[in-house]
Amino acid sequence: MASNPVANLFRVPELKEKILFTLFILLVYRIGAHITVPGLDVGALREQFGQLQNTFFGIYDMFVGGGLSRATVFALGIMPYISASIMFQLLAAVFPTVEKMQKEGEEGRKKLTQWTRYVTIGLAVVQAYGYSAFLQAIPGAVRAPGFVFVFTTVLALTVGAVFVMWLGEQITERGIGNGMSLLIFFSIIESFPAAVGRTWEAFLLGEIGAFSLVMLLAVVVGVSAGVVAMTMAARKIPVQIPRKVVGRGRIREGQKSFIPLRVNSAGVMPIIFAQSFIVVPGTAAAFFDVPLLRSVADLFQPQTWPYYLTYGLLILFFTYFYTAIIFNPIDLAENLKKQGAFIPGVKPGARTAEYIDRVLTRVTLPGSIYLALIALIPFWIFDWFNITTFFFGGTSLLIVVGVGLDTVQQAQQLLLLRHYDGFMKKGRVKMRGRQRYM
Repeated sequence: MASNPVANLFRVPELKEKILFTLFILLVYRIGAHITVPGLDVGALREQFGQLQNTFFGIYDMFVGGGLSRATVFALGIMPYISASIMFQLLAAVFPTVEKMQKEGEEGRKKLTQWTRYVTIGLAVVQAYGYSAFLQAIPGAVRAPGFVFVFTTVLALTVGAVFVMWLGEQITERGIGNGMSLLIFFSIIESFPAAVGRTWEAFLLGEIGAFSLVMLLAVVVGVSAGVVAMTMAARKIPVQIPRKVVGRGRIREGQKSFIPLRVNSAGVMPIIFAQSFIVVPGTAAAFFDVPLLRSVADLFQPQTWPYYLTYGLLILFFTYFYTAIIFNPIDLAENLKKQGAFIPGVKPGARTAEYIDRVLTRVTLPGSIYLALIALIPFWIFDWFNITTFFFGGTSLLIVVGVGLDTVQQAQQLLLLRHYDGFMKKGRVKMRGRQRYM
């Protein structure tokens, strides 16, 4: 009879400690996400945020679990750190110094991490100041506007952002890993129970029909299954490692391996970039009463075809753009050449780099189309069936599924290491037993 995998996680002492520690850190994070900055009227703030859901503020609020709309001490969340990390990824493609640090091993990564922390603090200060100015612009939201409010808000939000960064690092080092991703994961799923409750209430009141409810469930399950399949899909390029003489005449036999080129190498970043650009007209029109901006914002409303078309094309563009930044075929070809490995039928060096680049370009096309469909299908379904109580976007779904898969894989690796460790211990006991009788 197969054992329960969840129960197995808690049978391993080391893994149990990591899971409990991670849950404790996440509990601290969610408690802090409900402590409001002093001197605010949260009711007036939420009323204003209800009009900004289709702007940059609405997207940011999703990543921080509603902390921005509630003006909590964790309102900035982990986003300053994520922004700093993405910034250094982009800078590595432009500045050789940053690229060199990425290739220097552990020492280079430590320097880059330290730089990322400093930039995170700077971004947090700038974002906190901008957010405090935004709060003061809302009528009735701030009880006592002025320098004292700005100073306390900037200080609280900056300290909160640094503390959230520390929490994420603790999960990565002492928990089950993926600390920053897990913080975003729990921030997103925090709104799911309330959305499900609103949808069920609307069904009981007759606002949503049975057919629409069944279609909603089918779409959620189908899109989730598609995300899982495409997230794990990869094009495997065969690699041959020839036989080699090592040490004192010892021969290492040739090996066959492969290079996995993921269909979705860029992950969720193209959708995030596309969303950041598509909401610019609406965000600008919300703060500046200019007729031209209002006309452009009305043109790019979420329920219009210009919005869908532009959004889809932006996702296609940013998929190729981000894949080109994070994946360098020339470096990969050079590493294969140094190891003496080669792709059968392809000359090492420049020809190998060209071959990998050509395959990657072809594989990225279906991946980019898939990302665009994942982002747009929820819009279409909810428009057709007039469902407004529940919404899951492509960004949130990709993050939830991707982080969930990574976390499960890490837990499986820890279990596997535990089994190997137990096997080695038994082997050492048997060897000692044999030595006693020799």
